[in-house]
Amino acid sequence: MKSKSINSILLLIFVVTMLAFPIGSYSISVGTKSAATTSEILTPAPKLQPRINGPLVYGCRPGHYFLYRIPCQGERPITFAAKGLPKELNLDPATGIITGMAPVKGEYPVVLQAINSKGKYKRNFKIISGDQLALTPPMGYNHWYAHYDRVTDKMMREAADVMIKSGMADVGYQYVNIDDCWMNAPKNNDPKRVGPLRDEKGNINTNTYFPDMKGLTDYIHNKGLKAGIYTSPGTLTCGGFTGAYQHEEQDARQFAAWGFDFLKYDWCSYGQIIGKDKSLDAYQKPYRQMGKILKSLDRDIVFNLCQYGMGDVWKWGEEIGAQCWRTSGDLGFELDKIFDVAINNSKHGDYSKPGSWNDPDYIQIGYIGDAGKMGLPHLTPMPPVMQFAYMSLWCLMASPLVYSGDMSKLDEFTINVLCNPEVIDIDQDPLGKGGKVTLLPNNCFIMVKDLADGSKAVGLFNRGKDPVEVTADWNTLQLSGKQKIRDLWRQKELGIFQEKFSSLIPAQGVVLVKIRK
Repeated sequence: MKSKSINSILLLIFVVTMLAFPIGSYSISVGTKSAATTSEILTPAPKLQPRINGPLVYGCRPGHYFLYRIPCQGERPITFAAKGLPKELNLDPATGIITGMAPVKGEYPVVLQAINSKGKYKRNFKIISGDQLALTPPMGYNHWYAHYDRVTDKMMREAADVMIKSGMADVGYQYVNIDDCWMNAPKNNDPKRVGPLRDEKGNINTNTYFPDMKGLTDYIHNKGLKAGIYTSPGTLTCGGFTGAYQHEEQDARQFAAWGFDFLKYDWCSYGQIIGKDKSLDAYQKPYRQMGKILKSLDRDIVFNLCQYGMGDVWKWGEEIGAQCWRTSGDLGFELDKIFDVAINNSKHGDYSKPGSWNDPDYIQIGYIGDAGKMGLPHLTPMPPVMQFAYMSLWCLMASPLVYSGDMSKLDEFTINVLCNPEVIDIDQDPLGKGGKVTLLPNNCFIMVKDLADGSKAVGLFNRGKDPVEVTADWNTLQLSGKQKIRDLWRQKELGIFQEKFSSLIPAQGVVLVKIRK
């Protein structure tokens, strides 16, 4: 009797939960332990028919190496085609990888097509060859919050493999970025990471775990993905490894020769070089220098400033040649404050536009390490609903979407959060607007993002500890008349609404919708 009573109570709790939050099917992940014992899988599984995802616009510089893998879901094999592709570019119809040299300055409207045994799909895609890169926020992977100073060549190759196999590349993730600790250090607990910082010609040395950087980037590029690297303008990086100080151009040219497509430039020990000089010029100087160097190279390298928002970097980051910049400290130390971090970051939304992105740091869900102790990856304690809110915030803010967990331990739930193409479309919208926040009572707020097609993406958020009904009214949204509402996480039409839209939001959760005529 006692066992039956317990079972009855558990059943009642489950039924009440489902009635209170009828927002998706529940699933237990198989294999790697899931992000929750029973996780809400909100995003429907991809269909067998092809669906092309990714940005609608793509920036490149004339005459530079061009690489783009068409992100496409659907049953393989898929045959790809591209109408209007510039003659300098070639498409592999079996892989969907476009390579070649970027065409002369101009705009090139292309129609991408994917065909398999279940159907076909077309999507407009505009190549803009000129002076701007990252016309939509960069998407990819960075090793830092999972592997810290344990990173190896093998881990990065595995990350590239998983980006393909997991379906992340099929929704637009493309950069595989090494963070700190690939160089030699003057001292480290691991003797294999210690050695001469540079060779007799001043070239930077990699440590034992990275024996062939060109081989690594070739491996990543052969999958249609791009490779990123990290350094600091100081003498040493944050992890105590070789920095670029007084070797800035030499290192940048080495990165290009190795084949890297992305550079994260981290402040670190440069603060000791400037000493007490806290002027705007001092903050800008190393980044202005590297921005000029990167523009002089014959390779497109996206420039990511990591200097934690000093000197109001969002006001001048674009001017000195960067495409994205951190607006705050390391998020790994304050994951319990993602709502506050996002609200503060959104205050700089007016500086968000194509080629110019505010970066509040990486997406840290799934298996992540302890930022304070640089510990081994463990399952995030963040509740599932909060992880959906996390991804929603970053997309509404038009932030770079860079995952920084253990790629070898991706589970079904984490992939579900990372890989909803309709949610990612909000982040990749070509208008490039950052979301605006309206604070509401009861620890709630809405974030509104204007989209290129005239519609709006709206997130209804609850920072509190209890479920709350949240309302987005048309006056606040500057709308009028009847509006169609689509739930983006569930990819489901909710109906036509007039004057307002309300929904019960779980504690620390979100409902993310698209509103259109």
